[in-house]
Amino acid sequence: MPATCCWHRRAVRADRTVGNCLDTDENAGGPVSIEPSRESAPAHVEELVLVRHGESLGNVADAEARRRGLGRLDLDTRDPDTPLSERGRQQADVLGRSVSALGADDQPEVVLSSPYARAAQTAHVVTERLGLRATPDERLRERDLGVFDGLTGAGIREAYPEEAERRSRLGKFYYRPPGGESWTDVALRVRHVLVDLASMYAGRRVWVFTHQAVIMSFRLVLEGLDERRLLELDRDEPLGNCSLTRYRRGSGGTLELVSFADTSHLQASDAEETHESAQSEAG
Repeated sequence: MPATCCWHRRAVRADRTVGNCLDTDENAGGPVSIEPSRESAPAHVEELVLVRHGESLGNVADAEARRRGLGRLDLDTRDPDTPLSERGRQQADVLGRSVSALGADDQPEVVLSSPYARAAQTAHVVTERLGLRATPDERLRERDLGVFDGLTGAGIREAYPEEAERRSRLGKFYYRPPGGESWTDVALRVRHVLVDLASMYAGRRVWVFTHQAVIMSFRLVLEGLDERRLLELDRDEPLGNCSLTRYRRGSGGTLELVSFADTSHLQASDAEETHESAQSEAG
């Protein structure tokens, strides 16, 4: 079945809309508040669409390793170099056809991408149809798992039992694996990206091709979510491969969540939907 040019968006209500959540204190050197401030709402992009990459060989290897109870993924590439699977390329192609069928006023004007192969390949398939080029931004890369890279939960518990216990005690939101990043580290990257989007692309339609943890961190920052709510979303609402999470600028100048994890373009085609378990460390 051919891809449809009409997006059947699954409307969701944002827990909060975006206000001036990017305030910083120059003396403190970091963000001091994530509370929206409607009185001083910044200029922002007209639309922000967050695209998760198509299924990668890493996603496939992770699912197989967990199915077989293995401790390590059967994968011989670095995480940044892991490409799309055949199914992932099909998902990206369906997305590209759907986006190219949109009217000019709905197509992206600016495209940014994680430099990781799976995200860059997804972006290329889409932008090639539009005559655009994706700008790589290393801040959009997936969360660095450090020494846990390539391991399943079982593998982490076997190889690093003390770290596994510490992670369980601290919680996945704040825990930083040795040599890696916590979710809060990713959120700091996202804050800086949003500052640049507001200053460089105000009033424009921006599409960002990236990864699961990064998209969830955008939600954290833009909607002022707390740890509990973010982890509930991560557990209960799977973020499928090649899904779209869409924000639009509202009447007050703030970005408002329109849809989360929308895969209607895949549902309207013969492309298979895929997503991994919330237990997965792969993104």
